Amino acid sequence: MNKTFLLFIPARGGSKRLPRKNLLDLCGKPLIAYSIEAALKSKYISKVIVSSDDEEILNIAKEYKADFIKRPDELASDTATTFDALKHTLKNVGKYDYVVLLQPTSPLRSEKHINEAIELLKEKNADAIISVCEMEHSPLWSNTLDENLDMSNFLKDEVLNKRSQDLPKYYRLNGAIYICKTEKLLENRGFFIKENIYAYTMDKKYSVDIDEEIDFVIAKEIKKLIK
Repeated sequence: MNKTFLLFIPARGGSKRLPRKNLLDLCGKPLIAYSIEAALKSKYISKVIVSSDDEEILNIAKEYKADFIKRPDELASDTATTFDALKHTLKNVGKYDYVVLLQPTSPLRSEKHINEAIELLKEKNADAIISVCEMEHSPLWSNTLDENLDMSNFLKDEVLNKRSQDLPKYYRLNGAIYICKTEKLLENRGFFIKENIYAYTMDKKYSVDIDEEIDFVIAKEIKKLIK
């Protein structure tokens, strides 16, 4: 399977919950640098490209030896989607068989994970692979609440008297790795296609996705432990 893989890192300059998060210093490097380095170390990646509206992010991409593309203003707004930015990039870089998307907010994902996900893609002859991790708490222990905070029927009877270890395992998207055949990605306008798609499971400790300050603190502490 001699296929080409374009690795795409989307990185807007703005962030409401954690301002300038893609540039935050994590153990001596800007957050986005970890994704760039992991991408460049992968033995399967044909090209690494960072897409951003922000000059500082583009300069960091250049410093860390990734290719980069500046987004037009219409793709830098809050309403613009990652798919829009990816489509813009694909129009400018030529044809690749697959796209691998890495979010810069997953700094603990390494080239080992990227390689293993691509190897799973090849083994399964899949059209798409998306990374997941086991959920920290079973969703069977959760429910919605109304305005009165009424917990009647909050849990189903079959869950009430069970130990957590006796419940089935549930998995969640961890945001670390998305891979899809380019033609399927464009056809479906996203990575989550309807068939021939498989999960690449990752350990929870590598699955931190930085969205808020607490996530950043956790990632920093884990990073110190796994150096």
